[in-house]
Amino acid sequence: MAEYKLALETRELTGKKIKELRDKGLIPSVIYGGKEPMLLASEYVATEKVLEKAGYHSPIDLDIAGKKRMAIVKDVQVDPVTRKIINIEFQAISANEVVEATTPVIIVNFEESEASKIYHFAMTQSIEELDVKAKPADLPKELTIDASGMTTVEDKLTVADIKLPSGVEFADKELSGEQVIVSLYDPAAEAEKREAEEKAAAESEPVDAADVPADNGSKPETEEEAN
Repeated sequence: MAEYKLALETRELTGKKIKELRDKGLIPSVIYGGKEPMLLASEYVATEKVLEKAGYHSPIDLDIAGKKRMAIVKDVQVDPVTRKIINIEFQAISANEVVEATTPVIIVNFEESEASKIYHFAMTQSIEELDVKAKPADLPKELTIDASGMTTVEDKLTVADIKLPSGVEFADKELSGEQVIVSLYDPAAEAEKREAEEKAAAESEPVDAADVPADNGSKPETEEEAN
């Protein structure tokens, strides 16, 4: 049984008529994994709350007109202007089936590291999420990396620093353990470097001819003009 639950109803409206569903506060969706894709709809607010918690990595128990189906979210379409959800794609799964899911990578305890407390370095995270595979009950909500041991600006955290839970493995077989997830930089040094570059650029700018007084080469014709 999944931690998250969502009630849906079947729908017949498709194409431009889907707007009628959205006007009623419903989100159209489709679930794949059966003999045929099933067209569904669910109440907007309830759906949004479940998706915020489950994301793309946690199984959801779907109640489809009284029938139970376990699924994970495969895709969410969002209106580019309103940023509201306009369509969802679910993938049906079974409890004993190994499935793939996109899981967020979370960096913890960086504020406890010497890099942060003593040297005031800042952290850059280059990978925000990774695909893993496991049975639905074993899918992690997040993958964590402990950054408390970071000290120098040369320190890095890589894929190899992720401790996968039991029963979980990376979905990408070509993923390298050396791939960098977290690196550090010195904000003070970066600011000094930018300031020096801006100063050098300003000093090297050519003088605008319009700012130099023109010399027309004329000489005073009389002694009075000279004085």
